[in-house]
Amino acid sequence: MNILVTGSNGQLGTHLGLLADGLERNHWMFCDIDTLDITNETDVAGYVEKNEIDCIVNCAAYTNVDAAEDAESDADKVNNQAVGILAREMAKKDGMLVHISTDYVLGGNLYNTPCSETAEVNPTGAYGRTKLAGEKAVAAAGCRNIIIRTGWLYSEYGRNFVKTMLSLMATRDNLTVVYDQVGTPTYAGDLAQVIFDIVEKGLYQGRYGLYNYSNEGVCSWYDFANAIARISGSACRIAPCRSSDYPSKVVRPSYSVLDKSKIKQTFNIDIPYWESSLQKCVKNIQK
Repeated sequence: MNILVTGSNGQLGTHLGLLADGLERNHWMFCDIDTLDITNETDVAGYVEKNEIDCIVNCAAYTNVDAAEDAESDADKVNNQAVGILAREMAKKDGMLVHISTDYVLGGNLYNTPCSETAEVNPTGAYGRTKLAGEKAVAAAGCRNIIIRTGWLYSEYGRNFVKTMLSLMATRDNLTVVYDQVGTPTYAGDLAQVIFDIVEKGLYQGRYGLYNYSNEGVCSWYDFANAIARISGSACRIAPCRSSDYPSKVVRPSYSVLDKSKIKQTFNIDIPYWESSLQKCVKNIQK
């Protein structure tokens, strides 16, 4: 089977590349904007045909939440239109699409209970709107698919909260971090392993649909930052603050904890606790 991973230079794409390195069972191929413009339908169709792609894992996304408010059309090209292109190409040849979505399509849960896949969607910004449109584009194409919603993604690679905090803690004695936004940090390496197993082992057969994935547990960004400081050995003091102390164009979800029951039961997986995975990631960065 020939598998194409888009967004290969991002956090998930990089981890998938490490997992696929040296394998012979399936042929994994990786591309980013420099090698394939997924917003160009002609280019995508040519690539899929030339390389006989059977499955696409779409890790590409416009993820700058604040910038999307002023450039929603740009975000829509990547988060929606490109997703539709990929989905239609897979539909043409009865291929498979694994697409990564986000908790931002939900807009948060006012009842402070974990959100299942059937929770009402209510995106509060351009990023969430375009990602939700991407989910709908997959459904409209009618290809075999698995959509995985996730949130608070971090890893040793790319730009993310953990690396930002480590950098700030190295130069500052004090930091303030919001405590009124709650979710679950998700280590990209853990999610990549789940995606890899689903595709590499063909576990998706007969198990198509929408799934949630994050690490286990719940915390605020303030809790997350304190854990980073403790694990890294930083003496930086972290103080809590409200989201209103840092005005933003985007209303970020105040509670976006995901219910992972479906993916755990369907694929018989154990999901690591968020702080256990954070320890592994921080140690790798410090090496």
